[in-house]
Amino acid sequence: MTSELENKKIADLLLPNIIKKTGDYISKYPPRNLPEDAKVTRFGPSPTGFLHIGGIYTALISERIAHQSDGVFFLRIEDTDKTREVSNGTAQIINALKEFGLSTDEGPQSESICLNSGKYGPYKQSERVDIYLTFAKHLLEKGLAYPCFCTKDELETLRKEQESNKIRPGYYGKWARHRDAGLKEIEDNLKNNIPFVIRLKSDGVEENSFVFSDLAKGKINVTENNNDIVLIKADSYPTYHFAHVVDDFLMGVTHVIRGDEWLSSLPIHLQIFKFLGIKAPFYAHISPILKLENGSKRKLSKRKDPESSVDFYFEKGYPVDSIIEYLLNIANSGFEDWRRGNPYFSNMEFPVKLEKISKSGALFDLNKLDNISKEVISKMTAEEVFEKTLTWATSHNKNFANILTENRDFCLQIFSIERNDKKPRKDFASWSEIEESISYFFDSKFEQVKVNSNLFPEHLTDTDIQEIVDSYSNVYQEENNRDDWFEKIKTLSESLGYASNIKDFKTSPDSYKGHVGDVAMVLRVMVTGKTQTPDLYEIMNVLGKERVLKRLKF
Repeated sequence: MTSELENKKIADLLLPNIIKKTGDYISKYPPRNLPEDAKVTRFGPSPTGFLHIGGIYTALISERIAHQSDGVFFLRIEDTDKTREVSNGTAQIINALKEFGLSTDEGPQSESICLNSGKYGPYKQSERVDIYLTFAKHLLEKGLAYPCFCTKDELETLRKEQESNKIRPGYYGKWARHRDAGLKEIEDNLKNNIPFVIRLKSDGVEENSFVFSDLAKGKINVTENNNDIVLIKADSYPTYHFAHVVDDFLMGVTHVIRGDEWLSSLPIHLQIFKFLGIKAPFYAHISPILKLENGSKRKLSKRKDPESSVDFYFEKGYPVDSIIEYLLNIANSGFEDWRRGNPYFSNMEFPVKLEKISKSGALFDLNKLDNISKEVISKMTAEEVFEKTLTWATSHNKNFANILTENRDFCLQIFSIERNDKKPRKDFASWSEIEESISYFFDSKFEQVKVNSNLFPEHLTDTDIQEIVDSYSNVYQEENNRDDWFEKIKTLSESLGYASNIKDFKTSPDSYKGHVGDVAMVLRVMVTGKTQTPDLYEIMNVLGKERVLKRLKF
């Protein structure tokens, strides 16, 4: 057991350039002046690859929890793992948050992207290394941490020995070889330039457990940590375990909302808070977004599932509001009922509750996302649809962007079809679907239908189809209003021997030739090349008489 004086000497030997005290930083970052119930949350991604949709999910919940309480939501880039960091990773994260409309109150600044620079920065962990070393030196001085000089090979040999003896792997108890090293041994290792890490000197007992109240999971049993985990790596950068504890304390975080993969590390984090003599924030561990595969559930995977990346949604052209509404739907099951009762309210007004989040994880369902997105787009004006489609196409489909730009007024007419009805059109879920969806309006993309097309009702003969087309061409008038237009189709149908209702088949099956819907279907196929479209009357008005009559010919 080293003395207090020895601990001080060891701390100075290991970190001679760290002269500040923890109190200096506590004074620099005073408690936030916020309303009593205000919550401070953060999103702390690592710039190590593309941003997972699960990250946006967690960030969304964190942002709503903070802002619905008049609190603070900030971005902190956790970039201490330099071996995995990717170029431009931070900018990608910031851009993604901005694209999804997740408003950060504080965060890092760069030349291309400017977020509000708060008073609790820097907001990149790589720029806060001296802070972590100061707090690590404090633990060394208290005898609550120590240097470990084990090499990778020595640690691997240790692990194999534990496994062969069926002992839980780890660096603890008698297996912690440098735990009780004295000043002389440490001095000798430093003189020989042997690299070291700084480890926590755990006081935990593996057999002991306690009850922890998680804001998302409820009450859970947690086993004490007895592992002497690494606080500072050999490159002087902190581990996540240590850095987030120090930062959350100094930055005034009240609620940590993160994936439940960190639940097993919770005892470590609570222990570090205890050793530093500071109060831990509230924790809410969120279950991952799951995918159903071959009858079983698994986590949405970066490696296997393209929809795990936020880029997938940008490339497909899903409106941001659609994705946010879908994530709120899987975050709190009550969102769907709330939306039904408040169809035109901003989703910002939906009260997110941590206790309502699924404890087992929500299944990701692209069909559900499509349905929500169709609903979202149906509430947009024609101008909004046009502008958002053009913005997407400019980045992802240059040819379509040119078509939109050159035919602006025509496209606005197309997007206006069934948009102001009581039941507005819901025929596309993403901007990438629109080119194919409206292609038949453009002569260059429309293919004239042949009389023997299998798109026509199968019980009609080629002669029947030709007769319908010729007869309607003779009576079509562009100036007809909707009622006159339909009445004309109905009158034409009756004159050609088609019933006004399919139910007539039951009363006179022998003479039943078809019904008015069959006639309308023939006209729909001729004019659009499709069997399902928005309102045919409006389509014909947008196309104009010349196009309609040209298409009513074989």
